[in-house]
Amino acid sequence: MSSDSANAIEVKNLKLGYDGKIILQNLNFVVRRGEVFVILGGSGSGKSTLLKHMIGLYPPLEGEIWIGNENLVGASDEKRRQILAQFGVMYQSGALFGSMTVLENVLLPLDTFTELPPAAKEFIALAKLKLVDLAEASAKMPAELSGGMQKRAAIARAMALDPGILFLDEPSAGLDPITSADLDALIRLLACDFGITFVIVTHELPSIYAIADRVIMLDGKSKTIIAEGKPEELRQHAKDTWVRQFFNRESSKN
Repeated sequence: MSSDSANAIEVKNLKLGYDGKIILQNLNFVVRRGEVFVILGGSGSGKSTLLKHMIGLYPPLEGEIWIGNENLVGASDEKRRQILAQFGVMYQSGALFGSMTVLENVLLPLDTFTELPPAAKEFIALAKLKLVDLAEASAKMPAELSGGMQKRAAIARAMALDPGILFLDEPSAGLDPITSADLDALIRLLACDFGITFVIVTHELPSIYAIADRVIMLDGKSKTIIAEGKPEELRQHAKDTWVRQFFNRESSKN
């Protein structure tokens, strides 16, 4: 059992892989409640693979993934459903349903997982859209939104069931610097004012410095975590040269 109530997530001795190939191993870390926790690494290091396992899309080869006091690995169908209801997910593309309005997209988790009256569900969905400054776009189709607005709509949908944890996959991908900064500000607002725990996969340095309380750095060669800590501390004091180069945006040719 995860013994520390300050931890939203605890990963223990995790080994991940497919078709007999090990992608990551010896993963041990905690995500504290209310913090913005970022998963970093170079191309092919296994960032998205780790995220997919943490949200239960794939079973690990070994190890445990504790969400609060429940182990997602090996949970029964009913227990698994209860665990999955504790977090929301925003995929890289936003993954909004193009045939539904923005409001209908946000309503979808409420329609699927609750038996609330229609008026109550619509009230909640509109409140989530207002929170991400999209209430006036509720009747629009996803194709009518900018990239940044689609990401915010996806965050509103991920928050529909009031989860304590949000997983975001490359939230700033494809966004211009100003829109990306606006999204960073929204993430910090939700973490600070609402106590939401964030687990974010990204490699965008400006966003990392703006939002991350702590990070872990994955390495494709050693197939494990090579650094953990605050971004500024790793930028200045990381023992691994590659980690310092990453945070200082330095060429490996130097």
